[in-house]
Amino acid sequence: MHAAARQRLAELAARAIPVASQPTPVEELSRLSGALGLRQSPGRGPRLLIKRDDALPFAMGGNKVRKMRLLARQALDQGADTLVTMGGVQSNHARVTAAMAAATGMRSVLVLNGAPAPSPNGNALLQKLFGAEIVLVGTREERDPMMEDVARRLERDGRRPFIVPLGGSTAGGALAYAHAFSELLDQIDPPDVIVHATSSGGTQAGLCAGAALAGVRTRIVGVSADDPRAGIEAIVRDLVMAIGGKAGVPALSYEFTEVDDTFVGPGYGIPTPASAEALDLAARTEGLLLDPVYTAKAMAMLIAAWRRGAFAQYQTVLFWHTGGIPALFA
Repeated sequence: MHAAARQRLAELAARAIPVASQPTPVEELSRLSGALGLRQSPGRGPRLLIKRDDALPFAMGGNKVRKMRLLARQALDQGADTLVTMGGVQSNHARVTAAMAAATGMRSVLVLNGAPAPSPNGNALLQKLFGAEIVLVGTREERDPMMEDVARRLERDGRRPFIVPLGGSTAGGALAYAHAFSELLDQIDPPDVIVHATSSGGTQAGLCAGAALAGVRTRIVGVSADDPRAGIEAIVRDLVMAIGGKAGVPALSYEFTEVDDTFVGPGYGIPTPASAEALDLAARTEGLLLDPVYTAKAMAMLIAAWRRGAFAQYQTVLFWHTGGIPALFA
């Protein structure tokens, strides 16, 4: 166990913008597990828990809040006055970036692809409420060059932009989830399996780095919402190593991790029968809201694995809820 490295991560995390109280709760999903066929006798069958990062009390919560608390601090330390990032028109990351800019006295410019709704809804409405300047482009491929154009324009106007890459998935943002793993270990014993939604790789990398530094063997399964497995796995490996560098542990790695890209379906943001069932089942059994883009597909994977007996009788399985609730209203 890398005690000194974990202390270093705690010190870095302590400098985060203080806008969301933590820890987020860990709860038992006994009614959902019962609906999936778990016999209710004590000690029989796997145990199903949830870590509620959807309950982070800032800008409607979600995993991007943890990352942006650190990235906004980094921006302020560098003298920035404007956050610039990118995503789709209903991006959770863009919503949280705009909110963090507002909360810290900065401006935000969001480079977004996709067609805007006739009347803003979901994340698009919240981005507007948080005062973001929206720059629309036609495709994902146009976002990166447009962000550079926006940064140059801001600099010509005398402003000091700070570019936040897609999803806030830099080593500086992802280490928030290395610290979040330590937070989890203060609440419960290490779970056998963690299942969560993944896309830009930062959340999964942070959890893997946290597990590696804690010396545990939790299997960490990221369920892709869009990109192929190989690409996300490469991002996760690189970010784990980079987080290790920040913590003073060069060449950090974690072998008990995987990416499942078999629940994407027709594409990003397009519901599948399995994700629609997961969204409905979580709501009807637990009063738990998932989102159709990310967490419903991750829960669909967990449900399918549970039904085929992939989890051992005495295992603890934890679903890490990464938020995204505004997508329900888009």
